[in-house]
Amino acid sequence: MSGLIDRLVKKATESPKRVALPECDAPNTLLAAEQILRQGVGYPVLIGSISVIEDAAAQAGVPLEGMDIEDIEDEAVADALIDRYMESGEKLLSAKSYRRKIKDPVYYAMVLEAVGDVDVTFCGHTNTTGDVLMAAQNVIGLQEGVDVPSIFALLETPGFEGPEGDTIVFTDCGLNPEPTAGQLASIAIASCDNISALLGWEPRAAFLSFSTDGSGSSASTELIKEALAIAHNRRPDLKIDGEFQLDTAIDPKVAAGKLKRHSDVAGRANILVFPDLDAANIAIKLVQRFAGGSGYGHTLSGFKKPVADSSRGATVEEMVGDIAMLVIAASGAE
Repeated sequence: MSGLIDRLVKKATESPKRVALPECDAPNTLLAAEQILRQGVGYPVLIGSISVIEDAAAQAGVPLEGMDIEDIEDEAVADALIDRYMESGEKLLSAKSYRRKIKDPVYYAMVLEAVGDVDVTFCGHTNTTGDVLMAAQNVIGLQEGVDVPSIFALLETPGFEGPEGDTIVFTDCGLNPEPTAGQLASIAIASCDNISALLGWEPRAAFLSFSTDGSGSSASTELIKEALAIAHNRRPDLKIDGEFQLDTAIDPKVAAGKLKRHSDVAGRANILVFPDLDAANIAIKLVQRFAGGSGYGHTLSGFKKPVADSSRGATVEEMVGDIAMLVIAASGAE
């Protein structure tokens, strides 16, 4: 396990949370549940048919002692849950629609989170990103000032000496191929809030570009200027700036030479907001291939409560690390 994940797991044990796990037909989900319970990261809440969960646990060799089970086949309990959920405010769908949808364990988990019976939801190991996003948007909803969800990556790179040591955040790394100005602003805002809760950093987000503060001009730089204005209008409390070239964003000496104005972000950025998904994906793989860096994180930014969209190829160790991130995010949001 990486040093970063070790630190996150240790931090999560300081305030363990109830973790909804709706993909309990998958052996790795149950193995991850066993580990987070044993390590003190969280309290697993297994969601699904009791018979399916028991059969899967027996096949995986996972004891169920100490874990709660929510049986989605208990209609009386499900109806009472939806009644509580509908009483908590205006909803996107009707009660009838939600009663139908919580026959899916992912929806059931997120309703539990929305009413406060669990603190976080971890899924995506067997469900698609589209399924997870749809459930989270319909049940939990986006936080104020955010138009779209996004995914950040924690990049840990040996030898890198940035504002936060060898770790920095890249975003958006998986959901928005060609974000609009409003979406870029949302990505920056949500990432700042999430990273503050997760790592306790003072977030400083830089919109990246080929240009630094007007040194070049194109449609993309105009888009970033618009995004910056939107972000400042929505959240003047956050440190968000740009457009910056990468070296201007993270190197104080370069920032001092290239930037002719004061910036709380330039040279000290710990969140890098890429102009599109092409740039972010290429950048992550460059760091991994050429610098030996490692990327972590499947936490969805922008939702009112913590939700993870795990990779379907994730190992148990990676799943435990991602659950630890969720638990810390929930603690930081309290």
